[in-house]
Amino acid sequence: MADRGTWQIGRSAAALGLVAVVGATLLASVQLATADRIAAQERRVMLERLGQVLPSAEYDNDLLADTLVIRDEAHFPRGQDVLAYRARRAGDPVAVILDFRAVDGYSGDIRLLAGIRQDGSLTGVRVVAHRETPGLGDAIEAEKSDWILGFDDRSLGRPARSGWAVKKDGGDFDQFTGATITPRAVVDALRQALEYYAANGEALFRPAQEPADRTAEGDA
Repeated sequence: MADRGTWQIGRSAAALGLVAVVGATLLASVQLATADRIAAQERRVMLERLGQVLPSAEYDNDLLADTLVIRDEAHFPRGQDVLAYRARRAGDPVAVILDFRAVDGYSGDIRLLAGIRQDGSLTGVRVVAHRETPGLGDAIEAEKSDWILGFDDRSLGRPARSGWAVKKDGGDFDQFTGATITPRAVVDALRQALEYYAANGEALFRPAQEPADRTAEGDA
């Protein structure tokens, strides 16, 4: 009887072990398939965002694979790691898209995408994330107003540096009724990004064959 009981216990343990192995295998397969789908979805969303700033017809490289991390406290304060997407055509530089933050928003940081051509002009700007007040500061979103579109083709010379401020501060850009801090933060962050590009633009476009994860250090 003891041998039979031992045998039954062993058989049950083996069955449980088999179920555990099969379950773990299935779970791992599901997680792998899910991770692949999530990664593909994230890639699609990011390319759509980048396409709003710079049309894909203007370049022929893989933007998501041709990137550079920038750290420059003078132009991108509070320890930002700015991701630069480098657009090229036939290997030649076309534009760079910077993913950075305006740090002086009313309710916190405002994440921006800004495309800058080789001549220093903006291809476009979009707000990626923010916590500004609905109905007031959220007019920075392209879905809420056309205010952000007013930066298209702007540069440090258009307007002059003194014009890179909201009208309340003597500049060229509109503020929002009841919400000046939000647009002021965006305008100031974009001016600083353009100033960084003016000083470091050539350094951003290293040869395509060099590793994409090298860090560009701007002048502090």
